[in-house]
Amino acid sequence: MHSKKLLTLCCAAAMSAYSSAAMAADVVIGVPNWPSVQATAHVLKVAMESKLGLEVELKNGSNKAVFDAMDAGSIHVHPEAWLPNLDHLKRQYVDGKKSIKMTDNAATGTQGMCVTKGTAERTGITDIKQLREPEMAKKFDTDGDGKGEVWIGADGWGSTPIEQIRARSYGYDKTMDLKIMEENAALEMVNSAVKEKKDIVFFCYTPHYMFAVNELVVLKEPAYDANKWVIVPPSPTPGWLEKSTAAVAWDTASLHVSYAVALEQAQPKAAAMLSKVKLDTETLTNMTYALEIEKQEPAAFAAKWVEENKATVDSWFQ
Repeated sequence: MHSKKLLTLCCAAAMSAYSSAAMAADVVIGVPNWPSVQATAHVLKVAMESKLGLEVELKNGSNKAVFDAMDAGSIHVHPEAWLPNLDHLKRQYVDGKKSIKMTDNAATGTQGMCVTKGTAERTGITDIKQLREPEMAKKFDTDGDGKGEVWIGADGWGSTPIEQIRARSYGYDKTMDLKIMEENAALEMVNSAVKEKKDIVFFCYTPHYMFAVNELVVLKEPAYDANKWVIVPPSPTPGWLEKSTAAVAWDTASLHVSYAVALEQAQPKAAAMLSKVKLDTETLTNMTYALEIEKQEPAAFAAKWVEENKATVDSWFQ
């Protein structure tokens, strides 16, 4: 009786293990927390499922978490790795361990600091260096502590610690509180500031719908100079901020689909497809508008986009 029961339990355990293995996704796509990467992730999912018959899972995670997981094998794809933001991860995994590949078909992006058109007209601000002036900074003070506030990005973004470096390099870390928060909350503050005619300054970038929704002014900066752009990756060890400097504008960004090298053996057709994916800046901007402003459901939007852009999608599989 006990032997029969034990055999039943063993069989049940074996079936459970088999079921779990059978349910494992063929490809896992990492999804960080900004609009264009989320749109791209859903499009890649639909394309691989419809064209290759694969089961594709989306898994949320920060840039570092996704790269670490690609190296470990639990995630296979990062849909939109920004350079120079993630140079340190590229050096570690792409150039060093060679466990991850970044594709060459990159879209381009821009990054900087913006104010609304109304803010520029009311305050007279035109240049990022003006934020280090106490009188100018006070115009962005919303809590009465005498310092202004500036949104520098979300936690987990590659740009956020670089914006901390830039604030210190320009000197406005002394006059402005550097706010780190999720993008949705920050952009709600921008929309409210526009409606209430209040002054606001914030991190801005393309591809993004924010430029289509409000009239924005990008603050002027000295042109990008590689000799003046020294970024030490953030780490638990003190000193990375002090050892870095970046008192110049961002270089033009490049946005790369990246995938685990192991995928070339596990799912060679998926890896080959990912190496050919190409989405331009205008397309990505339109995607962010559809998801964030039109509030289209991501999976439904992606299915429709793939259907309406057959020639583009087909080119990824040729």
